[in-house]
Amino acid sequence: MTADVLAIDAGQTGIKVRVREQDLVFPGIRTDEPLLPQLAAVADATIVRIGADVSVVTAGVSGLTTREADAAALLARIDDPAVHEVILAHDSTTSFLGALGDERGAVVAAGTGVVTLAVGAERVARVDGWGYLIGDAGSGYWIGREALDAVMREFDGRGPATSLRAVAEERWPDLSQAYIHIQSDPDRVRLVASFAEHVARLAAEGDAVSQNITVRAGGELAHSVETALRRVRSDDREHFSVCAIGGVFRSPQLREAFASHIAASELDVALVEPRGHGIDGAVALAGLEARHPLAHAVSFAHA
Repeated sequence: MTADVLAIDAGQTGIKVRVREQDLVFPGIRTDEPLLPQLAAVADATIVRIGADVSVVTAGVSGLTTREADAAALLARIDDPAVHEVILAHDSTTSFLGALGDERGAVVAAGTGVVTLAVGAERVARVDGWGYLIGDAGSGYWIGREALDAVMREFDGRGPATSLRAVAEERWPDLSQAYIHIQSDPDRVRLVASFAEHVARLAAEGDAVSQNITVRAGGELAHSVETALRRVRSDDREHFSVCAIGGVFRSPQLREAFASHIAASELDVALVEPRGHGIDGAVALAGLEARHPLAHAVSFAHA
C-alpha cells in the first residue's frame, strides 16, 4: 500500500488538514506560542483519527519565523515512526502554490492576518505578513482594529457617527471598559478581527465609516501586491497574474476597491481566479521541484 501525504494549512482562524482526500479542521494556530508543538499535535491527532499510513507531512504555516522553519525539529516531534519526511514552509508559499502553481505573479492572502508573495522569473519577494502589532495592513485584524478605533472616536466625540458603535455595544454595553476586556482576552487577535465581518456588512448597507475602512483596506492590499511585483520584475514588458484570496475578499466593496487599484497600475497585471486553496498548496509541497523559485524558501527533512 502506498503511504500517504498529510498536508497542513495552518492559519490563525483555523487549521485545515488533508490526507487521503479527506479534510479535517482544527482550531487556528496561535502565533504567540511555539508553532512546532502545535503542528506536531495536529499531525499526530490526524493520523490517529484517520488511521492513515503517513510517510510525508507537509505544512504551510502562518507566522512561521526563520527560527521555527525547521523541518527536522518538526519531524522529531511527530510521534508516528512511519513519518520519515517533513516539508515546512511559510503559508505565503503554500498560498501561492495553491493559487497560481507555476505561473509568475503575486498572491495576496488576507484573512485574520495578511501576506503577499510575488514570484518572478528569477526573484521572489514577500511583502507584509509582519503580524498584528507592526503589520498585516488590510487584514481582518487591521479592519477590525480600524472599526473599533472608529467606535471609540465616536464615543469620545472625536469622530463621526457610525453603525459600528451599536455592534460594539452589543458586546460591551459600557464602551469605557471595552479596552480592558480586549486586552485581557487571550483570543484578542481573533476577537478584533471578527469585527471585519461587521464592517463588510455595514459598508454594503451604506455606513460611511465602514465604507471608508473597506476602501482603505483594499488600497493597502493592492499596494502590497504592486510593491512585491516591482521587486521581482525583470523587465517592463513582463506580465503577471494576481490572485486575491482569503476571507476579507468576501466583501464585494473591498474586492472592488482592490481590483480598481490593480487595474490602474502601470504594471502589466491581470486579476485571475485562484486554481485552488492554501491546502492545495500544502499538498503541492510534496512535489515541489528543486528548480522552482520558491524551493529555497522551503525547509526539508528526511529521517
